[in-house]
Parts: sequence; C-alpha cells; structure tokens
Amino acid sequence: MRLSKKEDKLGPMEEKNELKEKVVAINRVAKVVKGGRTFRFSAVVVVGDENGHVGVGNGKAAEVPDAIRKAIQEAKKNLVTVPIVETTVPHEYVGTFGSAKVLLKPAELGTGLIAGGSVRPVLELAGYRNIRTKVIGTNNPRNVVYATLEGLKSMMTIEQVAKKRGKKVEEIL
Repeated sequence: MRLSKKEDKLGPMEEKNELKEKVVAINRVAKVVKGGRTFRFSAVVVVGDENGHVGVGNGKAAEVPDAIRKAIQEAKKNLVTVPIVETTVPHEYVGTFGSAKVLLKPAELGTGLIAGGSVRPVLELAGYRNIRTKVIGTNNPRNVVYATLEGLKSMMTIEQVAKKRGKKVEEIL
C-alpha cells in the first residue's frame, strides 16, 4: 500500500494535529542596503505532543506571522523522541550548544517544572512534569533552546544502556 504524499511527509508521527506549539522568541533583524535598512523578523518556535516528542525550528520573514509559520514547519520536520521516566528525566545531564549550558536534573514527584526562560517551553511540550534546571552561560533564547534539546536527546534510560552494553538491567543495577 502506497501512502499519499501528505502522509509520506509526516515522518515518525502519524497525526500532526495533536502537536502543540509555543513561540519562544521573536527578533527584529536589520540588513543595511543602499536605500536604507530592510527589517525582517526571526522567530524560534518549539512544537511537541507532551508525550516524548519535541522539535525546534527557526523561521525568518518580512512579517512576524510568516516567520512563525516557517519556524513551525521546520520544527515539525525536526521532531525528536526524548526519554521520560515516570514524569522526569532519567539522569542528570548538562546539555551544551555554543556557550549556553543547561543543567537538567531529575526531581521527585510533586516538585513541578522548575525551569526558566527558554527551557520551560521545551520541557513542557516534551511532556516532563517534575524536573529542575539551571541555565549556565549565555541566556540567548535560541542557544538555550538548542542546548536543552541537545541534553534531552543525549539522555539514555537504563534499558537503553543495558541493551547497548549487551547486559540485563539487573546486572547494571
């Protein structure tokens, strides 16, 4: 059975309509030309299904809505699966992107989402409910979002570690 073109482009997720999106940052950027300055808008958007799938996208256009639309399209193309153990991350990790570092620490049930700035939308849309974070270095929204995503992608559950080492979970614990 051959999928239609629309279904073929959906990738790992079957239904795109269940994705939620959040605009993290909108910047006005200027280009100086002979006739003066031309202004464009740059947007950073995070999309996710709050169930372990999250993506980040950038868009640039002459108008804000167009920039956001482009960013959403890119974010949907760049969806990644992140590990969730109960409602938190499997272990402590520091995600790095540029000079931005984001410390991600697991938290007990009931702690809530302790995250500031650009980290919060990524974690909310990924589906985490109990986690502690700290942004170290720059607080540039774009780099912080990418550092958070890098940290989440790099995490491994105990089952993944056991499979990688060719052992049973009991042997590792």
